[in-house]
Amino acid sequence: MSEPISALNHAGYDGIVKVEECGLQGMITLRGDLSDKLLVKAVKDATGQKVPSQRESLVNGDTGVCWMSTDELLVLVPYAEVEAKLAAMANALSGTHALAVNVSDARAVFRISGASAREVVGKLAPVDLSVDAFQPGQIRRSRLAQVAGAFWMDDAETFRVVCFRSAADYVFKLLKVAAQPSSEVGFY
Repeated sequence: MSEPISALNHAGYDGIVKVEECGLQGMITLRGDLSDKLLVKAVKDATGQKVPSQRESLVNGDTGVCWMSTDELLVLVPYAEVEAKLAAMANALSGTHALAVNVSDARAVFRISGASAREVVGKLAPVDLSVDAFQPGQIRRSRLAQVAGAFWMDDAETFRVVCFRSAADYVFKLLKVAAQPSSEVGFY
């Protein structure tokens, strides 16, 4: 049996920021009533986190949970644990109107880090990324040029971007162009 590999096998680029593909990340799409007590407990058991409120991300390293819509969460767990966490979640949600699906191999994750990280992401997404409008602990689903994506900040100078695996090469190239040396705009 072949070993799983990430979309771009840890590709990286250094420009005005560091762009790197993060590698394998366990991801579970969880849909259901976000106030349901069984769902809340399943999220807590899988991640140690509460159910996030609207546009909130509660992520620490490769574990956490992100609000995606009024009935959808993105649950992050270590890649090696995703099947066990999914089985536990499905068991906990048995009899509840909910859906939990492993989407780990259908997504790619990038880290954008450095003082100009807001500028790089801001060149690609129609989102107000000013310090007053977007902070660590928040998430946005948006466009990255021509493809869908989501992003959050781990800290004041680090973004994580999630996109479909099929668009990973495109997104990596977009991020590289947006991070070219001497491409600072000075907006943020």
